[in-house]
Amino acid sequence: MDSEQDTGPVRHRDQGEWLARFADRILVVCPRCGGRADVAPRPGLPALEYYSELLFRPRRLTCAACGAHAEWTAAVQGGGLVAAQLGGTEDPFFRRPLWLQTRCASRVLWAYNVAHVDALAAYAGAVLREGGTGATRAMFPRLPRWMKESGRRTEVLAGLERLRALSERSAPGDRSDAAHEHGDGARPYRARYFRGGPY
Repeated sequence: MDSEQDTGPVRHRDQGEWLARFADRILVVCPRCGGRADVAPRPGLPALEYYSELLFRPRRLTCAACGAHAEWTAAVQGGGLVAAQLGGTEDPFFRRPLWLQTRCASRVLWAYNVAHVDALAAYAGAVLREGGTGATRAMFPRLPRWMKESGRRTEVLAGLERLRALSERSAPGDRSDAAHEHGDGARPYRARYFRGGPY
């Protein structure tokens, strides 16, 4: 992404989007073959009214390569559903490592899917970043400082391009060295860039 356009610096206006917006389809490491699997709401559910509903909807993990599958439903506590907790390098439903992870600036850069990568790239590539509505669950204010620093813009954008390329691959051998379970390989990291409660 160019840092300048004919009309002036690239701008990013925070619309108060929160991470739940990108939780519809999450790319994960398959628990059986180690390739790319999908975590998505079960088919046949009614249309969403709010993105927050994605934190409660029944989920299905499927791997097109090996046929692995699993089901998730929200736990019930005190008569109500318990929402999945977003953030970090594992998917919030099955606790599988995210497929889209890469090492960047001595940390791990991650995303749920390509739409998430695109949103992060639009933010990281902007020279002018304008604050939004002040929504308490907004994603961009919760990003770690290292992702916001102008001196790391090129490095972060390169990392996001690696994630975009990973999204088009699915074989076990294509998995990033950062996308491992604890005990499944060397994976030192300082992850969980969204601080605080559920988003």
